[in-house]
Amino acid sequence: MAFQDLLLQLSTYPEATKAAAVDQAVEIAEVLGARISALSFEIDMHVPNSVLGSLAIDIPGLVAAERAKSVNNSRALLRAFEDAATKRAVAHDHVVETCTVAEIPEIVTEHARMRDLTIIPVGSPSDFRQEVAEAVIFESGLPVLILPEVSDRTESVTLDAIGIAWDFSRPAARAVASAMPLLRRAKYVHVVTVRNEKVIETRRSGSELARHLGCHGIQVVLDEEDAAGRSIGETLEEYATTNGLDVLVMGAYGHSKLRDFVLGGATKGLLSNPRLPIFLSH
Repeated sequence: MAFQDLLLQLSTYPEATKAAAVDQAVEIAEVLGARISALSFEIDMHVPNSVLGSLAIDIPGLVAAERAKSVNNSRALLRAFEDAATKRAVAHDHVVETCTVAEIPEIVTEHARMRDLTIIPVGSPSDFRQEVAEAVIFESGLPVLILPEVSDRTESVTLDAIGIAWDFSRPAARAVASAMPLLRRAKYVHVVTVRNEKVIETRRSGSELARHLGCHGIQVVLDEEDAAGRSIGETLEEYATTNGLDVLVMGAYGHSKLRDFVLGGATKGLLSNPRLPIFLSH
């Protein structure tokens, strides 16, 4: 199986996805030889009527201006998406949904269930897009690729060097299985286990994962990284930078209950301000 059908979530309100992230997502589709669909939003504002409030300020005018902002952002992003996809000869299409901000996570999740991989650009630590990403990670049943909206990269995307954050857990195993299309095409695969940050209870060894991946034609480098007082997220990001990784594959830790999403520390740390693309599966 390959990633042939990608979804790109475009944010239009309150902040718009940066054009650089759109271009990077399309470049990833080109590298994978995949079709990519952009999902954009025109926000429907619902404000309770208030005679007193309407006398004080022009509430209908403010609502109309904010809605126009989302519409204009959507159109600008879709033009950027169309230009990038056409330039790279990438098969593409787009969908525009009209909804409230609160409905966005569920709508993205529904679309994600019918794609091989969903790409979500993420910006600042308090970004609403993190909420969208959490919903898709927990509820879609399919993998998510988190893109840093602002990247230090200057070279083209290759997806040649892939890292696997491995701790012998169920989420990590799920992530490896989900990432097989990426791992099979990579030139270099690093498996890294962080030590001295948490207790890893297992009777197995990293060499057994290497054997399993070898059956799929994937040769790996096994590494152990000492946390040395750092969080897992910090340790993994520094490892990724040192080894020039293009993508980090990891299991998404946490749970969802009645739409209350709770991420594990490592997942939340990496998701809040990613320095490289993070491939997550739950």
